[in-house]
Amino acid sequence: MTEQVNKEIATTCPYCGVGCGVLVQPSSDGESAIVRGDPDHPANYGRLCVKGSALGDTLSLQDRILHPSVNGQTTSWEDAMEEVARGFRDAIRQHGPDSVAFYVSGQILTEDYYVANKLMKGFIGSSNIDTNSRLCMASSVAGHKRAFGTDTVPGCYEDLEEADLIVMVGSNLAWCHPVLYQRIQSARDKRGTKLVIIDPRQTATTDGADLHLAITPGADVALFNALFHYLSESAARDERFIETHTNGYSDALSVAGEFTLPQTAKLTGLSERDLQTFFELFAATERTVTIYSQGVNQSSAGSDKVNSIINCHLVTGRIGKPGMGPFSVTGQPNAMGGREVGGLANQLACHMDFAPEDIIRVERFWKAPRIASGPGLKAVEMFDAVLSGQIKAIWIMATNPVVSLPNADKVKAALGACPLVVVSDVATTSDTVALADVVLPATTWGEKTGTVTNSERRISRQRSFLKPPGEARHDWWALCDLGKRLGYDGFDFNGPAAIFREYATLSAYENDGLRDFDIGAYANTSDPEYDTLKPFQWPAPAGDVPLHGEDNTGSDHRFFQDGHFYTKDHKALFVATAFTAPASLPSNDLPFILNTGRVRDHWHTMTRTGKSSTLSGHIAEPYLEIHPKDADQLGLTAASLSRISNTYGEAVLRVLITERMQRKSVFVPMHWSAANSSAARVDALIAPNTDPVSGQPESKHGTVAIKPLSPAWYGFLVSRRPLSDDTLNALDYWAVATSTEGYRYEIAGSEPADKVIDTIATDTAITFKTPDGQHAAAMFEADRLDLFITLSESGPVVADRAWLSSLLTTTITPEIRLGILAGRPPAGEGTGRLVCSCNGVGVNQIEDAISKGAQSVEGIGAATGAGTTCGSCKPELRALLRAAAAKAPPSTPASIAAE
Repeated sequence: MTEQVNKEIATTCPYCGVGCGVLVQPSSDGESAIVRGDPDHPANYGRLCVKGSALGDTLSLQDRILHPSVNGQTTSWEDAMEEVARGFRDAIRQHGPDSVAFYVSGQILTEDYYVANKLMKGFIGSSNIDTNSRLCMASSVAGHKRAFGTDTVPGCYEDLEEADLIVMVGSNLAWCHPVLYQRIQSARDKRGTKLVIIDPRQTATTDGADLHLAITPGADVALFNALFHYLSESAARDERFIETHTNGYSDALSVAGEFTLPQTAKLTGLSERDLQTFFELFAATERTVTIYSQGVNQSSAGSDKVNSIINCHLVTGRIGKPGMGPFSVTGQPNAMGGREVGGLANQLACHMDFAPEDIIRVERFWKAPRIASGPGLKAVEMFDAVLSGQIKAIWIMATNPVVSLPNADKVKAALGACPLVVVSDVATTSDTVALADVVLPATTWGEKTGTVTNSERRISRQRSFLKPPGEARHDWWALCDLGKRLGYDGFDFNGPAAIFREYATLSAYENDGLRDFDIGAYANTSDPEYDTLKPFQWPAPAGDVPLHGEDNTGSDHRFFQDGHFYTKDHKALFVATAFTAPASLPSNDLPFILNTGRVRDHWHTMTRTGKSSTLSGHIAEPYLEIHPKDADQLGLTAASLSRISNTYGEAVLRVLITERMQRKSVFVPMHWSAANSSAARVDALIAPNTDPVSGQPESKHGTVAIKPLSPAWYGFLVSRRPLSDDTLNALDYWAVATSTEGYRYEIAGSEPADKVIDTIATDTAITFKTPDGQHAAAMFEADRLDLFITLSESGPVVADRAWLSSLLTTTITPEIRLGILAGRPPAGEGTGRLVCSCNGVGVNQIEDAISKGAQSVEGIGAATGAGTTCGSCKPELRALLRAAAAKAPPSTPASIAAE
């Protein structure tokens, strides 16, 4: 633990792949901290989104795993690790090395990843190690390797600020990578950069676009094939680059086909005018960057989507130079680090694969007794093998596949049937932890120390500032312990610095410029140098960069500027990408396309962000976003409930009706689990369709049926204590979110409303009931609210949820007591639905500012502070301005009604 608790510690944010530097000043008790952006970190230069700003709210030990357990019984680390070793040893002896597996995570540090990969592939002798990065970045890896010969992101963040045109494909950057989005917006203000967004939905990102191409879901390859053909016949074609530095041009162009504008419009759902505008703009703008993310990767044709984009940059020679190139934005903080060390089942280590010379090289370096000779099982295949009994023991680390993998109920069944499931995690509420035979208490952000790599290949230190609680231990330590118990040498690391040195040495071993990934400059980093390591980009071969200079960026921080690639002949390859439709297509029984993704203020399955009342205030429950005409045909009304289903599973979700959606398409966020909702594990409805090259699931394109859920009543509740499992199980629907010093619930049910009130509230409660079926009850302890519940038999509850939630920390005056049962604050007191999480500004305050003359986002910011920190709420501010100008009706009463 840090000796001086008041000293700021420089570390990195544990959320998305932007890799922001943060400065943390922990409290004396270690359960909170002041967090701000690091102005010296080159990923963010002091900028921070609301999730990063709220990190200090997520450090509590509530629901924390503090001790090892075996079969639900607390035990010692010695006994727990002996059980793990016994299970793995027995499986390997009886069934061979491929009967065991590791499933790891882009949330662990590179040093953890390195040890896991070395143990499995070099010593156990199996390649059955995969990672949840398979779910977000595998198609980018495959596309890069096919085109470039290796998994290389050519550019860097500077290119986003030096481009004249930025094309975003399948990326809601404003919500999912807010700091990059703000860097782009700042550059647009200075440079006038054009912004084209290709996305089926209207999102916070499309709000500020010069051109939004609302493409038919799954039609990206058709669009970029048509662009490729257009560019090949335009003045933008770089004949010299094609001839000198590429192969496969003619074949790729032939497969792409000659699309006329009418044909392309029909396939993509776009107007001929918009297509012409886009093609001409792309052709005319040399400094063009194409950013792509999950809308491209999470597809049964994800690898082809990536290569269709890369083809357009190769035909124009726009790669590796300032302000141009394809740019894959990673979803997790260390997805890139995992790719570097070989954390995917189809990699070996340090950007080496399973070519004979690579196997021999890594075997020699590791002194490996039983090195794997080929790729292992990718994530979906791995859990299929668990269910079939092929895999007898699996160790899951820092991820929650029972929520995040497709066909999630099948994953749940697989783990339930597996002889040995080991889970290293931090949260007792994880759906996957509930299925573990052995649970190991892991360290987490603030306690872990090591390195991570962001989307622009920048390696940064993540530093500890807290002592691990209870008996929590680092993942690399537990993996080394297993290696030693299995009798292997090579796992006597005394800390992450030693692991980092070995990893850096391997990157340079027999490299000589043959491989892109080389950080040999850091192979001899001492422990003190490791502690003070500054962020640096790879490649960083020996002698190339100063270890502790002012600029730790190497001289070649962009790849391919010289036209040298990592294929056998050093030429890039145009990859032929024939258009194929998504694997799941709508039918009479399943007429709606299901798209999944993130919301602004939450992360993965909310084991961290769910602890923050600030982050839970913006969107507090799972929802189904649907077009008004579709909602009308289905009999869905605003803020009502819906049941969506297919052959894989079902979910119950709040209805959000907006014109942002295309007809016959719906969107559902992926964060909610069994810990915080009754039935909202949306990946239980995603078919296990995968890309044939990358193995990445098609999480962006499922098919579902939808029908209304008609409960007898709807309800809202705030309480200092969580509701019991028995109470929740009796409800038709529930979703819980953290509130300051308590909890807030959205509920619905079929039991008589009076009975529910009596069950939840005690005899001391103040209650009332109206003739039209409105019920309410409140309980107080002295001048503090203890519990409030309101039920409505006439439709969704209308109440000021933000105000009611705030009352758990408010002294209750007689005037406030009168307003509580009505669910409304005294005049002028309620802030309304939260819009700006950074500064706690609600919709009422914003609408008041507009009514008093604020006519712009900047004007609202000056009056209220909204939008002046991370800027992620600016699209909602613009929507409120438009609504006020149009004198639109007030917002729907649902807690998820983000305008």
